[in-house]
Amino acid sequence: MIAEIKKTAEQKMQKSIEALKTDLAKVRTGRAHTGLLDHIQVEYYGSMVPVNQVAGISLLDARTIGVQPWEKPMFAKVEKAIRDSDLGLNPANQGDIIRVPMPPLTEERRRELIKVVRHEGETAKVAIRNLRRDANNHLKDATKEKEISEDDERRAQDEVQKLTDRYVAEVDRLLSQKEQELLQV
Repeated sequence: MIAEIKKTAEQKMQKSIEALKTDLAKVRTGRAHTGLLDHIQVEYYGSMVPVNQVAGISLLDARTIGVQPWEKPMFAKVEKAIRDSDLGLNPANQGDIIRVPMPPLTEERRRELIKVVRHEGETAKVAIRNLRRDANNHLKDATKEKEISEDDERRAQDEVQKLTDRYVAEVDRLLSQKEQELLQV
């Protein structure tokens, strides 16, 4: 019973970390990377799909992403979707490929991005703490139902707290890593 509750809590906390990593990957640093365009949606025969499902995405150099739509009619749609995204990018159509240059980050923009990163981190920490609360509530319910003893409940709560501390430390590590990336010129 206790092992099951801890295992479930740990799996969910790991998913929170994965979600944070995904969110942090969307926050761009000065360098180009193909994952930057993953969340951009483009209309394809009446339905919205990620741009990487209608085009090949590659790095042309350290500051330029190349997007090569597989069908000619998609060039304009992909270009418009990238331009209209929240990334502040300005793609250029060059006939057979769309070049997406990464503008250099200003100091002010870097500070804004650090605030965004910290907010994402805080959201992840809140999610992890909520999972701790849920696990502790399950343990209390099990104690009330006489499925586990009070001593076992206390020990399990301590273990859940250690698990929580470990994942919160992981969030802090990811945040400081991303902040260092953003501050590099």
